Amino acid sequence: MSKTKKPVVVSKRKDSKSFFFTLNETCGLPRKVCEQWQRKSFSNLPESLAHLKNPKTKSAAESSVQILIEYLKKKPDITDHIKSADITIGVWLKKFTVTEGNPRSARNVAKNRPYSPKSIELYNSCYENHIKMDKLMSIKMSEIDESDMMEFISRMAERKLKTGMKMGGTRTFEVVLKFVRMAFREYGKTHPGWRNPFLGIDPPQKAESAERGTLCEKEILSLFAPEVLCDSMELAVCAAMFFAGLRRSEIFALTPDCLDWRTPKIIVRQAWQRFDSKDRVLGPTKGKRVRNTPFHPILQEAIKKLWKENGQHNFVFSYKDGSTPGPSWIKGRFEKWLERAGIDTEGRNLVPHSARHSLASLLVDRGASVKAVQDLLGHSDYKTTNIYLHTTDMVIREIGNKIDAAVRTEEKERLRYSG
Repeated sequence: MSKTKKPVVVSKRKDSKSFFFTLNETCGLPRKVCEQWQRKSFSNLPESLAHLKNPKTKSAAESSVQILIEYLKKKPDITDHIKSADITIGVWLKKFTVTEGNPRSARNVAKNRPYSPKSIELYNSCYENHIKMDKLMSIKMSEIDESDMMEFISRMAERKLKTGMKMGGTRTFEVVLKFVRMAFREYGKTHPGWRNPFLGIDPPQKAESAERGTLCEKEILSLFAPEVLCDSMELAVCAAMFFAGLRRSEIFALTPDCLDWRTPKIIVRQAWQRFDSKDRVLGPTKGKRVRNTPFHPILQEAIKKLWKENGQHNFVFSYKDGSTPGPSWIKGRFEKWLERAGIDTEGRNLVPHSARHSLASLLVDRGASVKAVQDLLGHSDYKTTNIYLHTTDMVIREIGNKIDAAVRTEEKERLRYSG
């Protein structure tokens, strides 16, 4: 077992009567500062301590070094460093659960990628519900090591969730560890020389979740059959889901100026943050990038019909009073659409987000590149290229034309029988 270094080592030079000294971290100063005072002569003391530059005895030399240490500790830059080094893991993690003073928030803003309120809520949930009371929280960031983290991970894996099952292997376990790893990376960015205890620990594997089902082309066509979509709002929203690949939070955040009727295309600039919450706010899209999606004629006509009935308001998909459907609207309607269209849902995890998966599968099957689909759905950084937009637009137009033809045929048949 290695011995703890003395805070101060004072030695006398063999070739003279002068002394030299070394400061170690155990004196209470940051490692970086101590490294600057290794085997230093007393002549190197700052001018404000000039009266201590020539100690005559070892006792006087040791006293002079103690005065130097107190002097250094009072320097503003070192004081801040010491306070930061003394911070506990619990206090450091807590900083990421609020917007003000969040170490990562300013860094994201500097990159023009504002922090998502949803991320703040997620981190706060991790902290309050799972790790706040763990004994790791009382350890100082400057003293943490890999063995402490391994013990913490083991405790988290054995922790019971509200369902009674152990946390290990769940999505919750994955999110909690990702949160702590992120916070430790941020600490390392502002504390050079600090060793991140996660460096030798592999990140958790992605927890398996129920795979979302997709709809085939025939089933998508059936959704647009007569009497499936009962009003203009349902028609417009369903078309936005399947022909533009928009998320719920993006659909109801669209404003009239996002619609380019000449090109045509939809410019997706914003989305609702905390969409399922009552205190939702407008912010950037999930990928924090503006992207373009095709603006199919069926969706164009659906929006025109919606505006004719309800008027044009601040948001594209609005009722007559200017309000927009709530967060549960699509979920409830989507289940009814599937039922009305006679789509078999047995054993299939079909949810509103399945529209995006269905569109992606259909586009790739028809020859669209994976990159084109990623750009369309906003899964990666969007790069303005008409080639990608054109590739996906052609496939979407083909499907739309089939729907349009099917609807017209249905209308002709109905008129023939009614006549």
